[in-house]
Amino acid sequence: MTAGENLDVIIVGGSYAGLSAAMALGRSLRRVLVIDSGLPCNRHTPHSHNFITQDGEKPAAIAEKARAQVLRYPSVQFLNALAVRGRKTERGFAITTQSGLEVEAKKLIFATGIRDHMPDIQGFADCWGISVVHCPYCHGYELQGLKTGIMANGERAFHLVSLVHTLTDKLTILTAGKADFTPEQRATFSRHRIEIIETEIGALAHRQGAVEKVILNNGNSLAVEALYAALPFTQHSEIPHALGCELTEQGYLKVDAVQKTTLEGVYACGDSSNMMRSVANAVYSGQVAGAMANAALAHEQF
Repeated sequence: MTAGENLDVIIVGGSYAGLSAAMALGRSLRRVLVIDSGLPCNRHTPHSHNFITQDGEKPAAIAEKARAQVLRYPSVQFLNALAVRGRKTERGFAITTQSGLEVEAKKLIFATGIRDHMPDIQGFADCWGISVVHCPYCHGYELQGLKTGIMANGERAFHLVSLVHTLTDKLTILTAGKADFTPEQRATFSRHRIEIIETEIGALAHRQGAVEKVILNNGNSLAVEALYAALPFTQHSEIPHALGCELTEQGYLKVDAVQKTTLEGVYACGDSSNMMRSVANAVYSGQVAGAMANAALAHEQF
């Protein structure tokens, strides 16, 4: 890879969304560079679910197979590096890596994901992606019927509880502070015998990532076998926002129905642009972003 290479598209992020975009572009003979630092957000998760043909497979195995298939297209290249800066150019856009290499292309696709901010709770990070999870669609079937805690508050908690309740009726809400629910929501919880605990959490007792107990700051504890957590997050890469891409109120990159950001020539896909954090959605949105970037190039060149 050289700084002066004539690229059509740079894809920042080489997990499921980025690789899906690269395949769509490679099959259209576009000269593509995928830049990836090797830190997918689901790297701690032992198995991926709810993705047809790959249900139960290891996330790394899915990504490895996808990368091998994408790189069979000779116009696609893969660079193991961290992208740190971006700028607009006369031709399109330039991306600079941590090593100082700058590459330029006509279009950009960001598949950079989001960074979850772990709470300062002992044992939480050890359980994340194993028994402490974010999504009932990705993990709920395997956790069905278990004693389950919901670490969330307000509307987010109510929505999550309604989904998880179809999988287990052994639920406790852990708001880690004053509960923020309407009288109607509290009545619903009461009807389903769902307890609300407002005491802050000090630690999770676990065995090799399998949570066994929530230890509260008042000295009490709650036996649990699974925990859903709604975590705050930020964009994994600051480059899109620095270039001028707008964010939604929730903190996702704002895209339209075909994955275009608010900056002309720039697309986004995967977790960075959508709250539906699943492999299947990443693959779908990546394919759309790749196809739309190719369509834009085709129209400009025709």
